[in-house]
Amino acid sequence: MARYRGPKQKIARRFREPIFGPSSALERKPYGPGQHGRSRYSRKSEYAVQLDEKQKAKYTYGMLEKQFRNLYERANAKEGVTGELLLQYLEARLDNVVYRLGFAQTRRQARQFVSHKHIVVNGQILNIPSYHVKPGDIITIRPKSRDMELITESISNSSPGKYKWLEIDKKSMTGKYLNDPAKDEIPENINTQLIIELYSK
Repeated sequence: MARYRGPKQKIARRFREPIFGPSSALERKPYGPGQHGRSRYSRKSEYAVQLDEKQKAKYTYGMLEKQFRNLYERANAKEGVTGELLLQYLEARLDNVVYRLGFAQTRRQARQFVSHKHIVVNGQILNIPSYHVKPGDIITIRPKSRDMELITESISNSSPGKYKWLEIDKKSMTGKYLNDPAKDEIPENINTQLIIELYSK
């Protein structure tokens, strides 16, 4: 399965946000990477700003360009606010839902759990990280995987009720996707208008 395998902290410093999870590198070096990382006078073109926002969204949700573009086209073709629909589609990916439920500490780890068949959706094992979770779907840990240290540690450190669109039972290791979240409920700092402007060119 294709995914970004490069240096994570370099990307996090580029956007000055912990998009791969908590980052000590950002605390030590709160500026961009490279010889111009400290520069305060570098001005970006409108296109560069739009491109950066799209790249940040891609890295945040662990997607490659073709996947991301397809989701945008899907959101753009549907009636409604394109930016909000795009974020909802990103949030409804199975790997992201597993991460939000607290079954994994990062989206990358959640993707691995899904790929290795540790996740069950509506009673069926699914190993497709991009699977679109729908309201009412029940997501749980496969019985044979419930004693895995990584999973039990993640669940014990999770905070039930953190996201209004999810319902979590830590004891049974079960979660429910209640509804698609509103844009202002999604904590990611992503300006979807810039992404729409980029793809509309």
